[in-house]
Amino acid sequence: MSVVLLCLFIVMALVQVVRPQLLWKVNRPLQAPFVKDYDATEPTRAGYAMTRGVGVVALLAAIAILVAVLT
Repeated sequence: MSVVLLCLFIVMALVQVVRPQLLWKVNRPLQAPFVKDYDATEPTRAGYAMTRGVGVVALLAAIAILVAVLT
């Protein structure tokens, strides 16, 4: 079970690194009760760079944990 969860975590981290705008588009409907203007809350270029950085760290951690679990 932990291998499956780690694989899902790796996929989400890859999406966050490769295409963080996709996660933003998926998240938009969840903001409906709280945000009046979606475009005003979209991250800037620096915000997306920070998201990619966090995704890289999460991806490396998930891969290291997966390798530890499988060995």
